Amino acid sequence: MRGEGEILLVSTYELGHAPHGIALTAAFLERAGYRPAALDLAVEPFDEDRVRRARLIALSVPMHTALRLGLGAARRIRALNPGAALCFHGLYAPLNARHLASAAPVAILGGECEEELVALAQALESGGDLGRFLQGGGTASRVRLDFPVPSRRGLPPPARYARLVDAAGAERIAGYTEASRGCLHWCRHCPIPPIYRGRFFAIPLETVLSDVAQQVAAGATHLTFGDPDFLNGPGHALRVARALRERFPGVTFDFTAKVEHLTRRPEAVAELSAAGAVFVTSAVESLSDEVLSRLDKGHTRADAFRAFEVCAGAGLALRPTLVPFTPWSTLEDYLELLEVFRARGWLPLLDPVQLSIRLLVPPGSLLLEAGPRRPGAPAPADPIPGLEELDEAALTWRWSHPDPRMDRLQRKVAAAVEAGVARRADPAALIAEVEALALAAAGRDHVHVVRPDDGRRAPRLTESWFC
Repeated sequence: MRGEGEILLVSTYELGHAPHGIALTAAFLERAGYRPAALDLAVEPFDEDRVRRARLIALSVPMHTALRLGLGAARRIRALNPGAALCFHGLYAPLNARHLASAAPVAILGGECEEELVALAQALESGGDLGRFLQGGGTASRVRLDFPVPSRRGLPPPARYARLVDAAGAERIAGYTEASRGCLHWCRHCPIPPIYRGRFFAIPLETVLSDVAQQVAAGATHLTFGDPDFLNGPGHALRVARALRERFPGVTFDFTAKVEHLTRRPEAVAELSAAGAVFVTSAVESLSDEVLSRLDKGHTRADAFRAFEVCAGAGLALRPTLVPFTPWSTLEDYLELLEVFRARGWLPLLDPVQLSIRLLVPPGSLLLEAGPRRPGAPAPADPIPGLEELDEAALTWRWSHPDPRMDRLQRKVAAAVEAGVARRADPAALIAEVEALALAAAGRDHVHVVRPDDGRRAPRLTESWFC
């Protein structure tokens, strides 16, 4: 399998950015002497010639949406090239190992799995035993790797992907890289802890900067650091940001960090802003302390308020992610969240899609386990209310809310947001539409609703960010 294209790396969706799951895997394979081809179905058509030529096809599935799309792609691949060895790799592969067996893969890999994929290619060449490559969540690899610079050969240019829209409304080409992998934390609803089990791996500074350099050369003037949490290793993050500012002074960036890191390290937030950060994505999730405790988020409502203050003081926009529909959230929680965001002027920071997110409970989720995971974390008092059966087609456990109004509202909000995004509705007007739905669900007809804002928008990417 040393010939060009005999290994095909396929991505279906990575939140609008260039697929890191392909670029990094390609670099490991190239270092071992292989010449893989790449196919990003998010921006490229299904290429039958590339599929037919391949003897090993590896599907990158780093998130839930990517896996659902990946299963559809796998069916097309199987029909076109039934003799190819099929591999699923990425965060969601080992979590769904039982369901993926229906696609008859030779390998299911997760965690720090790139060297395992190289070993798979070598085993296929030599006729070796393939049994060890079918991994479940508990057997995902958590060993430190020697990271090469991601290879973007064969991928579409950065201009084909999501762009930064700055505060003035101008669009700029955005790249994507990672300075670390894994996470130290144990948030119950996150897919990372079941795989990484509190492990975190820093990627060498020069490797990160070399990846940035090739994307800047291709036209990027903004970078997204897609680490699960950029501030898991604050010293490393600051070294990366300082070096980025020194070598590429015109390049801005965004990053993701937990609320607790933003509140505990305001000096780091200020330095990152000064180094060129224009916004931070943070998993606020809810303003209900009950919900935050159930999710074991490690922060409180008061901490979330403080995080917004810290970021505002540093001149950095905090763009929150939310999970407003959980079995523990109430309709009053939802209405109050909207009221607080309006009263505090946070609506321009919010992507409307965040108001539609329903708690996802994938196979292997810590929400299905009893007892605390983080030292000092409260154990759940009872299982997930309304938990039903595993929906294998949807790759999630079904649950129904104790208050039927919440399930009805979530469906209406999701439909309204999807329609609004399709027609490119003004985000503030769309949020006002969502609040009107919430007020109607509560039987309130004459309560103030969100008005369109004054047109100010925080810097953002053209693809809405959510897990």
